[in-house]
Amino acid sequence: MGNLIAEALSMGWMALAILAGLLVYFQVSISDPAAKKRAVFKTFIGIISCFLLFMAIANYKTNFYGESRLLPVSLVMITVTTFIMALYFTNLSALLKIGGMMFFVAAFLSGYGNWLPQVEGGFPPVEEKVTWETMSTQQLADKGEEIIFGGVGKNKEQGAIGKGQCPLCHAFHAGMLGERAPNLLGLPTRKERLEDPKYSKGNPSKREYSVKEAFPGSGTAETVQEYIAESHACPSCYVVAGYGVKGTNDKESPMPSIHKPPISLSLAELAAVDTWMYAREGVEPPSFDEIVKSYEKFVPEADRPKQADDKPAGATSLLADGSEP
Repeated sequence: MGNLIAEALSMGWMALAILAGLLVYFQVSISDPAAKKRAVFKTFIGIISCFLLFMAIANYKTNFYGESRLLPVSLVMITVTTFIMALYFTNLSALLKIGGMMFFVAAFLSGYGNWLPQVEGGFPPVEEKVTWETMSTQQLADKGEEIIFGGVGKNKEQGAIGKGQCPLCHAFHAGMLGERAPNLLGLPTRKERLEDPKYSKGNPSKREYSVKEAFPGSGTAETVQEYIAESHACPSCYVVAGYGVKGTNDKESPMPSIHKPPISLSLAELAAVDTWMYAREGVEPPSFDEIVKSYEKFVPEADRPKQADDKPAGATSLLADGSEP
């Protein structure tokens, strides 16, 4: 209230000063006691009315963007001002009463409108777009599980297969055997594969497999993550004993390159798959960028599929049709 009075005085001090000056002038200049009393009283009423008017303006100015429910108070103040002046300024009484009634109706309607539940308009909240790069580790892992099994939490469901089609050949849990491909439990810790003489780490030309390198000059993996990336990009660069195509003496893998048709997982999707492999075993996965970089080592830019909307993968040679060896 103090702030409101101060605001009213700062706005209307000049008008109030003029009325105060008139009050002093009438007190000094009018000799007739009755006329002096009448003039001084009306001037005093004018000062009160003027102050109420500026209080109303100050309230409107102060609360327009804040407590908007207090705005009808300004109309009430103006209504009171007009009726007070109508009582003592008889020559303008009719006009002031009409104005006062108009302000009274406006104050009533405004007050009723403010009493009703308020609905604040505005722009809808900005939706934050989540990209592969901004996903948390858990979000990436969930996406990876969805790509492998078709949904989050489906990794233990029999027959659950996602876009990546991994469960067609691989097993993922202890005690389960994959007929066509190794069990992937513990994959993030299989560093010993890099030291296998048949892997020929650092010297792919000595490999005895059907494919020496993912592409000329790509070399071999130096870390476990690079080994995982190479296994996806070039399955026949290193074949685990007992899981090669029958009749090839384990020189060729039945697994297709996952980044190529018909599966065509993007590098981002492959990074999500690998993140799930780490996270499900409680192993801290490399960052998204680090995983993508490991794939870039074995997948030439021309062969990197573009990220597209999730679609069911097409039929692959992994599906049993009775003609396989």
